[in-house]
Amino acid sequence: MVIPIWIYAVVAGIIISAVMALKTGREERVMELENIEREGEIYMKRMEEEKEIRETQKVTGTE
Repeated sequence: MVIPIWIYAVVAGIIISAVMALKTGREERVMELENIEREGEIYMKRMEEEKEIRETQKVTGTE
């Protein structure tokens, strides 16, 4: 029984596509987590600044 060479090419293409999909998915997850972390840091910085402003207003008595 002889298997045509195009069958090997199709199977190789499927395997390569699966590997690339896994690689791309992993890279996207890493980038998304980095972006979420960066946004969280920005949010925490804003919260700290707001807290300092409120504390300053309480000390000076201005609102």
